[in-house]
Amino acid sequence: MAVALPKNFSEVRQHLQEPLIRNSFFIMASSFVAAGFGFFFWMIAARFYSQADVGIATALMSSMGLLILISRLGLDQSVIRFFPQRDKNRVLGTAILVPTGVALGAGVVFIAAVDVISPELTIVRTVAPLYLIFLGAYSITWVLEGAFNALRKSEHYFTLNLLYGTRILFLVPLVFLGAMGIFSAFGLSFVLGLVLALVLLARCSVRPALGVDRVFLREAWQFSAGAYIAGILMSAPNMAIPIMVLHVLGAESTANYYITYAIVSILFMIPYAFTTSLFVEGSHGGEMKKSVFRTLASMFALLIPAIIGLSLFGEQILNLIGKDYVEGMALLQVLAASALFVSICQTFISIAKVRNDIRSLIILSGFISVALLGLGYTLMNRFGLIGMGYAWLATYVAGTLLVGVILKKKGWL
Repeated sequence: MAVALPKNFSEVRQHLQEPLIRNSFFIMASSFVAAGFGFFFWMIAARFYSQADVGIATALMSSMGLLILISRLGLDQSVIRFFPQRDKNRVLGTAILVPTGVALGAGVVFIAAVDVISPELTIVRTVAPLYLIFLGAYSITWVLEGAFNALRKSEHYFTLNLLYGTRILFLVPLVFLGAMGIFSAFGLSFVLGLVLALVLLARCSVRPALGVDRVFLREAWQFSAGAYIAGILMSAPNMAIPIMVLHVLGAESTANYYITYAIVSILFMIPYAFTTSLFVEGSHGGEMKKSVFRTLASMFALLIPAIIGLSLFGEQILNLIGKDYVEGMALLQVLAASALFVSICQTFISIAKVRNDIRSLIILSGFISVALLGLGYTLMNRFGLIGMGYAWLATYVAGTLLVGVILKKKGWL
């Protein structure tokens, strides 16, 4: 199927106003803003904090992200899938209360068992109440960000990401806290973001109900459970890898990995933006085949020059953060190359969600999760930090081949 290209300004303007493209633009702009602020955040952190402090802080932040991921129960995806058909206030209230309660409970267990789970992070016990407050704010804002996308109000998601940039302002005043200064700057931005998100939701005439909609939970359970399992399988490696690097290679290598990944994540956010918008449009009944081709064409048009540019100028970018981080250049190039294959896998995941093909969703996400963690651990022990890059590339190339097999088997090709 050929994708018609706009021929004049009027057509370009009409093209950009289509929900798929418009929301993709704001989600992508949000990602770029987050990446830009993230770049300056880590550049300042690297200047004012030791490499060991950066490594411990990133592992703490990853632990919190992992707890959020585990607690989602797929309800964040159900918000997008069921917003067009159900009472938005009740759906959103349920999607906030249930996962946040689970997240806080898991946070308490993590703090109590940190000696066994990750002895390097025992510092979390000294700030347990603060950790739980940040965890709760992070959990709620995660759901509200998805609600803005589901409402096709991704400009509010963009506004939230602008506010998250305030974490930079807290870095220098909190430097005396060491690793906890970085972590506190990160957490405070979510507290501020929660306040703004509730205000913006009210402007959209959406106010989360203070209760659990049991009927919605029962009806959405199959989709939520499948999306939950797939979400954990796909995202857990991203949260677990910094902790794994800390265990295998130490705090300095963890800092190198996290900083390098933060830069390359600019590329990964391009497929995230377009495939999220594809999922939203499919949930609203949009024409999937046409949307899929537009999504792929738009992603590749942006990704290919971005990969080339990052590969050429990555060393200068790493040098801006600190001379100690330049050694991550080889890792950066390999991770960047994997972005093309990541985009194909992410597109298939959105298709499977819209078609409610939970089995294929879990097969692909399970393969990627097991391969990425297994290869990552094995190759890091053999090749050092670059081994994690080899694992990323090999996993998503194989994942792309698996997507082709599934599509052919289902007759979607």
